[in-house]
Amino acid sequence: MITNIRVLSQQLSASQFDQPKDLVKWMGAMQAQEYTMAKWAIGARLKSSSLQQVEEALERGEIIRTHVMRPTWHFVPAEDLRWMLQLSGERVKKAYDSYAKRFGIPESTHTKCGKIFEKILRDNNHLTKLEIGEELIRAGVLDDPNTAHYFINRAEATGQVCSGREKNKKFTYALIDERIAPTKELHKEEALAELARRYFRSHSPASLQDFLWWSGLTITETRKAINLISDELNKDRFASQELFIHQSWVEYKPCDDVLHFLPPFDEYLISYKDRSAVLDPKHYPKAFNNFGTFYPVILHNGKIIGNWERVTKKGGVSIETTFFEKKTKVEKELLKEAEKKYLSYLSNK
Repeated sequence: MITNIRVLSQQLSASQFDQPKDLVKWMGAMQAQEYTMAKWAIGARLKSSSLQQVEEALERGEIIRTHVMRPTWHFVPAEDLRWMLQLSGERVKKAYDSYAKRFGIPESTHTKCGKIFEKILRDNNHLTKLEIGEELIRAGVLDDPNTAHYFINRAEATGQVCSGREKNKKFTYALIDERIAPTKELHKEEALAELARRYFRSHSPASLQDFLWWSGLTITETRKAINLISDELNKDRFASQELFIHQSWVEYKPCDDVLHFLPPFDEYLISYKDRSAVLDPKHYPKAFNNFGTFYPVILHNGKIIGNWERVTKKGGVSIETTFFEKKTKVEKELLKEAEKKYLSYLSNK
């Protein structure tokens, strides 16, 4: 039951969405470490998609890739970024302040960087990390342009910059107030309730600890957020776990055979503190390591059963698969369909 509902709530079966921005809004936020593969995390959940379609949504600024919630990359809907930063920005900023303290970087340096960012990014002048680093060197702030990411990431947390348009296939940064139109401000309770609603609607069934891990909120905020939408949640016990199921999934139909090639850091695995419902703990090292790196995995009927790899040869792109258990049996047609979906997405057709 857990896996059946998760596959549906995560839009990996019977997808409800055609547009990337609508899918990301449903998910609330989507982990986006590996930029290229993170785009596939969106594509895999749409009724049909192409890489071009996802990239165009990012280019238009409908979806923003930035550091929010935990101090890590996420895709979020542009119109939701400000209220999400209201919840997590100060906490993410503190993580970078701890780095600053360790290396003796004074607050005055951040103030100076903020003024430089306003000047060099003004009038939609989207710049790459390297270009920003070079500007900071010219201003006497840095010696090495490769350390610019620290100051940029902190500026993301304070709501000054976010992702811009790609430039020569490179990621850029832009001023939030130029990239995203003004949006309605939410009171903290409204924001907490909305974040909880987005999470449990798209990640059911899930526990309080799962939501705590995913959101980066404090335990007090997590409990409050869940209480604020308690009339939308059903509580049930699965084995030794108390899980919440959003009312959207009280009545559900078992999925047909489902097989997907999921990218590394996919929400299906990374967004839960306890992953044992979908992956046998003895296979954890094949799906992620102790340093927080997640690998591309094969999802079959709600369970993670193996790894996959994109292989480029003279004849084109193909998929190579390996299974965690030698006795694993999967219909060849399902594997072919999953490969066809991924290759079709890459070909922009």
